[in-house]
Amino acid sequence: MTVTTRVFVALLLCTAAVACSKKVKEAPPTGVVTPTTPVPETGPAVAGAYGPADLDTDACLRTRVVYFDYDQDALKPEFQAAMACHAKYLRDRPSARMSLEGNTDERGSREYNLGLGERRGNSVSSALQANGGSGSQVTVVSYGEERPTCTQSSEDCWSKNRRVEIVYTAK
Repeated sequence: MTVTTRVFVALLLCTAAVACSKKVKEAPPTGVVTPTTPVPETGPAVAGAYGPADLDTDACLRTRVVYFDYDQDALKPEFQAAMACHAKYLRDRPSARMSLEGNTDERGSREYNLGLGERRGNSVSSALQANGGSGSQVTVVSYGEERPTCTQSSEDCWSKNRRVEIVYTAK
């Protein structure tokens, strides 16, 4: 290499190093007062991320009861969108925890209903995990027929008792 080429290469390397260097924050012009106290964040840290207030304001997250057909533990298609929303909430808030409380109607033995309530809770948990939610944030509890929302012996009433309730234990 000639001396001119070496000088040219050195000059290019210096220019590249200066161009890639970290920019120094300039001081504000004199006469401009900057606040000394930090401004609290009012929105989510990440654009589009859920926050605790969304549990009460977002229509999708307000869906906290999943209903099931008689003697079934398969999730109905109409609850898929709600599962996606709750899974996103769990992804956005790693400290959030939820309990899935499985319930049944009064028909069937106590043991059978406890098992069915657990299978229903596991079905909701699986749907949350399939949508990206973490299983470590979810606890499944079965109450079987122990906690009815309706106490009449009719199909309309029984259908209200065949459910999984989503209860956030940490938001």
